[in-house]
Amino acid sequence: MALIKDKRTFCLMDAFDILAILMTLVATFAVINHWFIRLPTTIGLMLISMLCSMVILLANNMGYDENLFFWATNILNKIDFNKVLMDGMLSALLFAGALHINLRDLLEQRAVVTLLATLGVVISTFFVGYSSHYALSHLGIEIPLMYCLLFGALISPTDPIAVLSIMKRVGTAKSLETKVSCESLFNDGVGVVVFLVILGIATGEQAPTFSHISEMLLLEAGGGILLGLVIGWIGFEVLRRIDNYSVEILVTLALVLGGYSLALALHTSGPIAIVVTGLLIGNHGRQYAMSETTRRHIDTFWELVDEILVASLFVLIGLEILVVNIQGAYLYAGLLAVPVVLLSRALAVGVTMSLLKMGGRKFSKGAFTVLTWGGLRGGLSVAMALSLPPSQEREVILTMTYVVVAFSILVQGVTIGRMIPKADKPTKA
Repeated sequence: MALIKDKRTFCLMDAFDILAILMTLVATFAVINHWFIRLPTTIGLMLISMLCSMVILLANNMGYDENLFFWATNILNKIDFNKVLMDGMLSALLFAGALHINLRDLLEQRAVVTLLATLGVVISTFFVGYSSHYALSHLGIEIPLMYCLLFGALISPTDPIAVLSIMKRVGTAKSLETKVSCESLFNDGVGVVVFLVILGIATGEQAPTFSHISEMLLLEAGGGILLGLVIGWIGFEVLRRIDNYSVEILVTLALVLGGYSLALALHTSGPIAIVVTGLLIGNHGRQYAMSETTRRHIDTFWELVDEILVASLFVLIGLEILVVNIQGAYLYAGLLAVPVVLLSRALAVGVTMSLLKMGGRKFSKGAFTVLTWGGLRGGLSVAMALSLPPSQEREVILTMTYVVVAFSILVQGVTIGRMIPKADKPTKA
C-alpha cells in the first residue's frame, strides 16, 4: 500500500503495486484515446501520459497538490526504465516482431535492410555526433565529442511500431512495409552494439584502437548471430517433438527470456540473438514444427504480449517527463537536435538508396519520404540515455533524447499517414 502523509514521507510500495498502477493507467489512457482522441494507440497513449505529466508538474510549480507530484515521481524513480526495457521488454518485443517476418520477404529486401541497419546507423551516428557537438558549443554547452557520438549512436535506431500500424491500415506496398519492419529489428541490435563500443571508449573501459573495436563488434554481433542460431535450433527441435500448444508457448517464452539472459551473460548482443531466434522459429519452426492450432495460439499470444508491452512502454515514456531534468539551455539543445536527427536519417536513407540504384535496383514511389519521415525514435533511445553514468553529459543527452523522441512520435507519427498512401503503388519492390 502507498502511505502518503507529506512530501517527506516515503511511498511504501512493492513491485505488484507499481505494476497495478501502471496497467490501470495504460487501460484508462487507452479507453480515453479510443473514445475521444482516436489517434493510433501508441501515439495516443504517449500524448495522454505526457499531458498528465505536464498537469502534475504545473500543479506542483503553482504550489498545488505537492503530494501528487511526490507520489508520482517516487513511483517512477522506483522503475528503472533502462533495466525494464533492456533486460525485460526488449527481448519479447524483438521476438514478437521477428516471429511474423517472412524470411523470403526479408531475403528480397536484404540489401536495403543490411545497408540501412549497418551503414545507415554508422552514418547517422557520426553525422549527429559531429553536428550536435558543433551546435552545443555554440550554445555554450561543452561536452566531449565522444559523448556527442554516444548521443548519435543511441538516437540512430528507429522504432516503427506506430508507423507499421498506420501502414497496415492504409494497405501500403508490402515491400516498403518489409523494409521498415526488418530494418528496425536489426538496427536496434546494431545500434546497441555501436553504443556500447563508443560508451566503452568514452568511459575509458575500451581502448580506441581498431583491433579492440573490431574484437568487441565481432563478439557482440557475431556472437549474437551464432547464439541466436543455436537457441533457435534447440527450440525448433523441442517444438518438433511436442504437439501441445500450451507447452509450446512456454517453450517460446523460455527461448526469449532464457536466451536473452544467456546472451547478456556471454557478453554477446541479446537483441541480435533474439531477432535471429525469432526469424528461425517464425519461419522454419512455424512450417515444420507446429500444427495449425499451435500456430494460431502462438501468434495470438505473442501479438497480445507485444500490444501490452508496447502500450506500457509508451505510457512510461510519457510519464518519464516528471523525472527528466529539463533546463532551458538543454531544451534548446534538444530542439536543435530534432532537425539534425532528421537530416541524418535523410542522409542515411539517401546514401543507401543511391548505392543500390547504381546497382540497378528500383524503389517504390515515395520510399525515400516514408523511410525518412517514418524513421521514428522510441523507448530504446530513452533507455540507452538513462543507462549513462551520472554526469552533466548524461543530463544534456537525456534531455535531447527525450525531446527528439517526443517530436518523433507526436509529430512524425501523427503526420506520416498522409505520406504513406503516396507509396502505395510500387513500380518495383
